[in-house]
Amino acid sequence: MSDDSATKPSMVERLQAQRATHKQRRLVERVAFVVAGFTVLFAGVAMMVLPGPAFVVIPVGLAMLSLEFAWAARALEVALDKAEKATQSAKETSRLQRIIIAIAIALAVIAAIVASILWEIPVVPFT
Repeated sequence: MSDDSATKPSMVERLQAQRATHKQRRLVERVAFVVAGFTVLFAGVAMMVLPGPAFVVIPVGLAMLSLEFAWAARALEVALDKAEKATQSAKETSRLQRIIIAIAIALAVIAAIVASILWEIPVVPFT
């Protein structure tokens, strides 16, 4: 983790500023906030194997927990840095790479449809 604030995402800086205000809340409010933060975080982790926006929910849970725990603040900063790098990498893909990815997705959808037909897998379960 670098000490250079120019490289920190603005969300991390805002959360660090809000931490002092959070520490002044009553203990009951802080405990409830921590429980809610862990609930959101675990829901996001579950969404990695279940349907749902895991890569949106997990940072929200980490942001909530970062007000109380330094480990969550570090994990959030790492996650945001990786997300920024992934966004930059996606922007730098060539037209050929995008075409290849689109073809691969189309082939995967076609394979799923063919498998559903050949193996008689119902499209909507329990119908």
